[in-house]
Amino acid sequence: MKFALLYGVGKASRKYNRARSYIYFWLNRYDGSLDSLACRSRRPHFHPNQHTEEEKTLLRNMCKRNPKLGRVELWCRLRKRGYTRTLSGLYRVLHKLDLQPKPQKKVYKPKPYQQMTFPGERVQIDVKIVPRACKVGEAANERLVQYTAIDEYSRLRYLKAYKEQSTDSSRDFLLSVVSYYHKRGIEIHCIQTDNGFEFTNRLNSMQTHKLTAFEVTAQTLGIRLKFIGPYTPRHNGKVERSHREDQKRFYSQRKFYSFSDFARQLAAWQSRSNKLPMRPLGFLSPVEYLRAHTVQHV
Repeated sequence: MKFALLYGVGKASRKYNRARSYIYFWLNRYDGSLDSLACRSRRPHFHPNQHTEEEKTLLRNMCKRNPKLGRVELWCRLRKRGYTRTLSGLYRVLHKLDLQPKPQKKVYKPKPYQQMTFPGERVQIDVKIVPRACKVGEAANERLVQYTAIDEYSRLRYLKAYKEQSTDSSRDFLLSVVSYYHKRGIEIHCIQTDNGFEFTNRLNSMQTHKLTAFEVTAQTLGIRLKFIGPYTPRHNGKVERSHREDQKRFYSQRKFYSFSDFARQLAAWQSRSNKLPMRPLGFLSPVEYLRAHTVQHV
């Protein structure tokens, strides 16, 4: 703008490669301050079909006398008083005038997380289905599942491959988990799972109260079971987050040709994943963190 005022619009047009009409447009708006060049609203000042002041006054009076009236009933009463607008038009002007504001959604506030104080205080268990794209050859038509256990204190994981997702597989996995952590000096006090039928029947629509083999085994071993709320996988967040890392680092890069091949690769991945540094552990791996905070009895 200053260049155009000093040397003319023609020179400014050639120097900055802009049309003269463009420069004249901004010169007409420019008053010597940068605020005059700021973008302005393009919203029209009025519309030929907008609500008149008489209609707005009618709406305010009706909403003031009938604050609990539904919108459809309000629209029908307004029509008897000469209101000719559509129902959708009434909705828009009600929100614009803040006569019937939308109800505010409740903001979810997560409960404060209970930090674990020692290894084995609580172990999360979950199941991950092996993606179909990873299975080739003999394994193409097989159902492969990964059982996962993770200690909430040290993030030490134990993985095992199975051909089915059942309560018998869960019972066998629980025995293997107890043995695995016991060899590393960890006694399990509590196990947390979701409400899958491979773990419990408490949400079974058949109203059966029979304990699963998984629950019976946990009672025999003296381990307390804790089930998360229905449809709240975030409560099992640590094992769910580890499954996302499995998908990114393991399943997206591997192919399995048989069940034995899957079990072998999964065991190698378990060993590697337990040696990866983690931010919550102060950039130590689960193995290093456990070694630094406990005495090993192997």
